[in-house]
Amino acid sequence: MMTSPSPSILQVRSLAKAFGGNLVLQDVSFDVQPGEIVGLLGPNGSGKSTLLNTITGFEAIDAGEVLLQGRSIGRLPAHRIVAEGVGRTFQLPSMPTKMSVIEVAMAAAIAHHGFWGTLLGTRAAAEAEAQSRAKAQALLDELLLTPVRDLPASTLSGGQRKLLGIVCALMGEPRLLMLDEPTAGVHPNLRNDIVNALKRLNGQGMTLVVVEHDMHFIRELCTRCVVLDRGHIVASCAPAELAQNERVLQAYLGGGDKHKETV
Repeated sequence: MMTSPSPSILQVRSLAKAFGGNLVLQDVSFDVQPGEIVGLLGPNGSGKSTLLNTITGFEAIDAGEVLLQGRSIGRLPAHRIVAEGVGRTFQLPSMPTKMSVIEVAMAAAIAHHGFWGTLLGTRAAAEAEAQSRAKAQALLDELLLTPVRDLPASTLSGGQRKLLGIVCALMGEPRLLMLDEPTAGVHPNLRNDIVNALKRLNGQGMTLVVVEHDMHFIRELCTRCVVLDRGHIVASCAPAELAQNERVLQAYLGGGDKHKETV
């Protein structure tokens, strides 16, 4: 007996977004399958960040639809989209100055799931807090942040902040995790830690969409690439195929054989 293919975890259909007279996204459509790691690429100004923001509810869409496993989420506010199972990180995560790393992770759990009860100090609230702390600690272990767990979060390096941003997103137990340039400005050693951590998460069943400029990172991590140019999708292919795709060369790198080694 033949089995039907798994439904897409994310479907983007004819998405459009404008700021004033500037049409940033035009008729953008693509799917993400469960278990994929999709790289979202494109030159500066191509619409990558806007696309990420519209999918996650930080910008309202003007037209089109976004579906999460067949359920429409395209016009929900950001916190509702998180509750539906979409987590995200930010390119430049800011951290509070008076909270430790583990306290920030636990605060993310409160943001995702609400307070541990209306009467703090009850047994149920204490048990919930203990569970949240244990979960935060497990994620800090997974993302190699346990050595700095008690330091002020604001003292972390850029790479460590990005790792903590991933921890915070994972506290919401997302089905789909969207990352905005997770290795930009990161020391090479921490970059490798991020790559390995994301591979482990994917091995545990997490679906990832990654906005990134580092082509080596894309080749190392992603199973497929979606390429934007001037608000349009111009390619959807395996990373190994980027260098042979003329539309990618023209849009993303300016075209020409001299650029093929860069892709």
